[in-house]
Amino acid sequence: MKDSAQRVQDYAAHSFHTWSRQKGWKSPLLVNDAEGVYFYDDKGKAYIDFSSQLMCSNLGHKNKAVIEAIVKQAEKLPYIVPSFANEATMAAVEALQTVMPEGLTRFFFSTSGTEANEAAIKMVRQACSPAYKVISRYKSYHGSTAASISLTGDPRRWYAEQARFTVQGVRFAPDCNCYRCPFDLEYPGCRVQCARYLDYMIREEGNVAAIIVEPIVGTNGRLIPPPEYYPMLRKICDEHKVMLIVDEVMSGWFRTGTAFAIEHWGVTPDFITTAKGASAAYTPVAVTATSAKVAEFFEDEVFCHGHTYAFHPLSAAAIPAAISELKKVVASGLPQRVAAHLKKKLYELAERHICVGDVRGIGHFWGLELVKNRKTKEPFDTKAEKFSTKALMTGRVAGDAMQRGVYVSPWYDSLVIAPPLIITEAQVDEALAAIDKSLEIADKEAVDTGTPASHSTDYRK
Repeated sequence: MKDSAQRVQDYAAHSFHTWSRQKGWKSPLLVNDAEGVYFYDDKGKAYIDFSSQLMCSNLGHKNKAVIEAIVKQAEKLPYIVPSFANEATMAAVEALQTVMPEGLTRFFFSTSGTEANEAAIKMVRQACSPAYKVISRYKSYHGSTAASISLTGDPRRWYAEQARFTVQGVRFAPDCNCYRCPFDLEYPGCRVQCARYLDYMIREEGNVAAIIVEPIVGTNGRLIPPPEYYPMLRKICDEHKVMLIVDEVMSGWFRTGTAFAIEHWGVTPDFITTAKGASAAYTPVAVTATSAKVAEFFEDEVFCHGHTYAFHPLSAAAIPAAISELKKVVASGLPQRVAAHLKKKLYELAERHICVGDVRGIGHFWGLELVKNRKTKEPFDTKAEKFSTKALMTGRVAGDAMQRGVYVSPWYDSLVIAPPLIITEAQVDEALAAIDKSLEIADKEAVDTGTPASHSTDYRK
């Protein structure tokens, strides 16, 4: 009988690890249990889940109501073809109508954020034909399949391009990044040039069908636009008859305080694509939500899209339970209280560490950008180095935090602070105490310029 260590090694030898060179994945951590904001390895060691796994476990682990809903559905009707109605998917549609921004009334269910975006792009290109181009942004991630990876600005797209696995007609716009403005301007004197430039792009490109954005950029920085950005973007789209797709895969489901992040700007898009927290990550489910205008187009035109697991009843069963539990948590006031505490503690943490260049975020969705030099904003690592063999600073810091019992997801330039909505102030303090120690690794290679950390956090009105 093989022991656990040998079984893990065999498992790694016979499976593909995502987004990495396989030779670096020989002995992954064996996780045997999880509950609340903690997960546990096979030795019983506890880890605070400070990034909600992949920014998806918004309710934490072992929520009884969600588990019960899934179990009941499994016992009753685990699968039926998408062309039949069933109680689980009907209840999911009804629950979605209680949280979606007004005007988004028609839904397609799939199994991942990638698929949700894929469906949106297919629908946009069909409805807007002959216009077909889609504008995305450089600091973005929208998925891994052909269309969604084509929309992705981060370096994962580069490998898809090398494999000739991308679609035509995608253009990239400058980011709304007030810490590293691509126009080298400062708000508010910039007059939100990053939004105004999109008007120029549409006029010059022609044949633009849609713009896709993460309202608060997820993996690539937790970037929060100023208050004028999305109202300007909505106006530009309307003037040019271009559709606005909002990717709320990470930023949705009360992670930023509202059900969907775009609500902070009072703007209604033509599409919302979402997944992850839709089921609190208890089942693989995603939603492409559309306006009545989009829905009306397909009354007489073929909606030529689908999956075997579209409208999967077992996946959909988690949605009403997750929405109900999320509403209860929000009504308790805990997330609002902890969000204020987390913000304060992150600002204090940044002041203790010269390696922290910028702190930004809202609610339970924050980023710490690490730099060698606060004054010049020189980074430790670059976008091009993300998939190199170099040991990135964010990875080193996150690895040390893991040894201290805190799981925090690293990107090439920042740490993703995105705990479950059920986390308490004491648990935040426990996690930040470990990260406080881990940041000393980066401090040793940073330059003390006397410059304070930037707080490009929240320009909203």
